[in-house]
Amino acid sequence: MLIVMKKGANEEQLQQVKQYLVDKDLDFHQSTGANRTILGVIGDTDLITPEELKELPGVLEVFKIPKED
Repeated sequence: MLIVMKKGANEEQLQQVKQYLVDKDLDFHQSTGANRTILGVIGDTDLITPEELKELPGVLEVFKIPKED
């Protein structure tokens, strides 16, 4: 799962998303670019839905990576 933060997302909003993931026993890898921050979620992402993540402040888009057969 990939979480794309809004261009204007502040540090507090980013921390809220990170804490949400930690509370769900998930890990993440942060990639910070010039205009966007992306979090790659590591763990059992079946525990959360893209819709619930999109409701968090500062989140622009969530992409679920399909499982391989």
